[in-house]
Amino acid sequence: MDIGAIDHLECYVADAENAAEFLCDAFGFRISGRGGPDTGLAGCHSVLLRQRGISLLLTSALGEDHPVAEYVGRHGDGVAVIAVATGDAHAAFTEAVARGAVAVEPPVELGEEGARVTFASVSGFGDVAQRFVARDDAGGPFAPGLIVEDPSQDTTPGLLSRIDHIAVCVPSGELDRTVSDYRSIFGFTQIFEERIIVGDQAMDSKVVQNESGGLTLTILEPDITKKPGQIDEFVRTHGGPGVQHVAFLTEDITAAVRELSERGVQFLSTPSSYYDVLSERLGTLALPVDELRELSILADRDHWGLMMQIFTQSRHPRQTLFYELIDRRGGRTFGSNNIKALYEAVDRQHAAGQELGY
Repeated sequence: MDIGAIDHLECYVADAENAAEFLCDAFGFRISGRGGPDTGLAGCHSVLLRQRGISLLLTSALGEDHPVAEYVGRHGDGVAVIAVATGDAHAAFTEAVARGAVAVEPPVELGEEGARVTFASVSGFGDVAQRFVARDDAGGPFAPGLIVEDPSQDTTPGLLSRIDHIAVCVPSGELDRTVSDYRSIFGFTQIFEERIIVGDQAMDSKVVQNESGGLTLTILEPDITKKPGQIDEFVRTHGGPGVQHVAFLTEDITAAVRELSERGVQFLSTPSSYYDVLSERLGTLALPVDELRELSILADRDHWGLMMQIFTQSRHPRQTLFYELIDRRGGRTFGSNNIKALYEAVDRQHAAGQELGY
């Protein structure tokens, strides 16, 4: 199937303007456009945010009977649509439905020839839809006739360059089926698999990616024979499968963490003892261990190189959706070794009777 990079994510939220203000103030996004009933959007209000290669559409309902309101009622604010670029949205939609996807939104063409945009959506996982987006002009309008854009916001500098991956939590028993659907319907390939054991908790993870590498989904399932953990909690409080976090790629994670912290973003802290054995575990690092310790940045190494990451605290009332910053210095995997390393670090601090830093 002809699927390219992520075109945008659409988040269904209780208050689009409030959510946009936070993402602009905290993460450096800029408001690029707006839409509502006066522009052709029925029963809802949308705000388009951009930063370099990232586009986020935030949509809130204007009435309780709107599908956006129903989604927010079930799950709270969250990612409801993952939109990917394709050369032919009609063909991608038809092919996906023929392969077993449920039609969500049949193809809709917007704008004039030369600047035309076609949207079409099918089911993905849970209440999250996969949207196919075909654009005559890659640099043209986002959704002509629905979103009115501000031309003064064309330049969107920032420390976040694109969406690296999306982490998805599914209930026990749904991991293999979800992976199978993405392979058989969308033509994805499974590129990674592991079982993660943290104390008396366990989870299974599989990573699927489209042929171009433009969309990567890390899908996690809890092992319900073990003690309940964060994946079980997400599924319960979110009300089913959903996007747990979105990872933003940055080329300078220390600069990004410092700037975003000054903007008010709160990151998860890491026990100091995690860093005591970091050089022993990973060898020579691209950044001083003391700087990583100061900023609570995690590091991991795979066959290809190093990656560094940090997670934000969730502002969601249900403590579900949050964000990740990731800096890849050759590393292609997702830092799973950090889970075990963090657990061992916390265990050492408990044994030493020290006060935990997170």
